[in-house]
Amino acid sequence: MQYDLIVIGGGPAGYHAAALAGKSGLKTLLIEKRFLGGVCLNEGCIPSKTILYSAKVLDHALNGIEYGVKAEKVSFDHQKVLARKNKVVRILMAGIRNKLKKNKVAIVEGTGRIMGSNPSGLEIKAGEEIYTSKYLLIATGSVPLFPPINGIKEAWEKGYLLTSREILDVEKVPSSLVIIGGGVIGLEMAAYFNTAGSKVTIIEMMDHIGGELDREIGEILLKNYKKKGVDFRLNSQVTAIKDGEVQFKNDDLTSSIKADSILLSVGRKPFLSGLGLDNIGIVNKNGQIKVDEYCRTNIPGVYAAGDVNGRSMLAHTAYKEAEVCISNILGGNERVNYNIIPSVIYTDPEVASVGETQESAEQKGIDYESVKISMRYSGRYLAEHEGGDGICKLIVDKRSQKLIGIQLISKYAAEIIYGAGLMIDREMKVDEIEKMIFPHPTVSEIIKEGMYQFNFED
Repeated sequence: MQYDLIVIGGGPAGYHAAALAGKSGLKTLLIEKRFLGGVCLNEGCIPSKTILYSAKVLDHALNGIEYGVKAEKVSFDHQKVLARKNKVVRILMAGIRNKLKKNKVAIVEGTGRIMGSNPSGLEIKAGEEIYTSKYLLIATGSVPLFPPINGIKEAWEKGYLLTSREILDVEKVPSSLVIIGGGVIGLEMAAYFNTAGSKVTIIEMMDHIGGELDREIGEILLKNYKKKGVDFRLNSQVTAIKDGEVQFKNDDLTSSIKADSILLSVGRKPFLSGLGLDNIGIVNKNGQIKVDEYCRTNIPGVYAAGDVNGRSMLAHTAYKEAEVCISNILGGNERVNYNIIPSVIYTDPEVASVGETQESAEQKGIDYESVKISMRYSGRYLAEHEGGDGICKLIVDKRSQKLIGIQLISKYAAEIIYGAGLMIDREMKVDEIEKMIFPHPTVSEIIKEGMYQFNFED
């Protein structure tokens, strides 16, 4: 029962770290209480992208006339969409299990709890067994956040208020859907259910959508949503939920909306319940395990990666943090650069961002120059986007002339943004990017085209 590394949690951070550790020769145990793949595979990233693609196919069928394609009697089968979603999840889960097996990772189904330590290492209990390890990685992920709204728990228990978990398994498309929260999850689910036939209303507390998304790009996305029939109530705070009705305040005006279903999507919080952190004195601050940029907690040999540390609740951040943890356990000195983590909203059009926005650059006092260029400068974008209004925004540090941020709203944005992150990580200057060779015609060429818009003096 002695291991080199025990990982609690089988989500992106946990299973990736366990596989890397096993591959590197560490005797590794992974403890997971529900299912391999975590929220991302089973209740988040993959299921939502699968159903969103079905919505995009439907949208193409309904609006193909703009491209010379006319389809008649188009129908949509939500049950078929769910069946395909479940099939995709099963295939990927099997892949994860095979990867762990290949790398000789032991898997225990159960809840992991830290009991203490002894001369042999840290003691972790799962089921009735006690396991000991020199190193521990906590990767227990996160759960939906329930804000203090009157009637919210009762509505959830009655089944008409859904979280991001339940919304992906609804048996039929609701005729009306109210979404509380205009962040990534809310916007993506609005995209699917609006296309599938729901009357969707988004209630957002802030005066804009998309959280920290660039304001101008957020406005373009908002306009696209409204054009498709999604209703928005901005600057509005939900005060109560009762009998399928959502009550909210905008300034001093109180209003209400009744809906068949309500989606709660106001964020997530790290899952720390029952972990036994106090048994060895692990510090958690504001409900998240405190780590440094090396993903180390305050206890030697104990790491935390993924949503549980609250640094950046994204699956690709979890993958990177897992890699950093294993590298450092093996004697490395690797850290996570949180400034180059891309974010994506998988709507239609997609939104992708990495590095600084104009707003964040101003807040940090960076002397920057920005360029905004229409995506219609890209030949492929123009060929494939009838009436598209996408833009690319480039943020450059004036003093060094290095790229520090890119934001895109366009189809394929998610597939392009990694390259922008690499440019920022490598501290590439405007003239260096101008010399790069982009394939033509591609949407990614917009980055090079944008570089020519800068005019720095020698």
